[in-house]
Amino acid sequence: MYRRIVLAYDGSDSGQRALLDCQDLAQWSHAELALVAVMPLGIGLVAVEGGVFDTDMMDRQRQIMQARLEDGLQRLQSTGSQASGALLTGDTVEEITRYAKTMDADLIVVGHRHLDGWGARWWKSSVSKALITHAHCSVLVVITQ
Repeated sequence: MYRRIVLAYDGSDSGQRALLDCQDLAQWSHAELALVAVMPLGIGLVAVEGGVFDTDMMDRQRQIMQARLEDGLQRLQSTGSQASGALLTGDTVEEITRYAKTMDADLIVVGHRHLDGWGARWWKSSVSKALITHAHCSVLVVITQ
């Protein structure tokens, strides 16, 4: 039985599907539920002769990620589920696994969308695959087409 579940939420179609599945699982097992969104560190850094840090771009991205997180929390609350949320900054996999370990999570839930073509799969690394490798607990990957 799961006591604490972390949902890696990005607002995408696969993330929303994972949110619904995670909500059902949390209600069934009476688990504590936490949504996390991760803002990568590279946002706002422009490579121009040594780099320029764009704080406005960073702030806009933070606001977008915070709005996605709040939307996910509102979706859960509208159906009676209770959940906490956290906006993290850094490497996606490292931050999710660190947060899950800190709250002693039993399960991490993440959405995944199959990418078409080998080029797309090669170019974009799989967060779900990396989570399975690095997590201290079970990982549920919710797949959308």
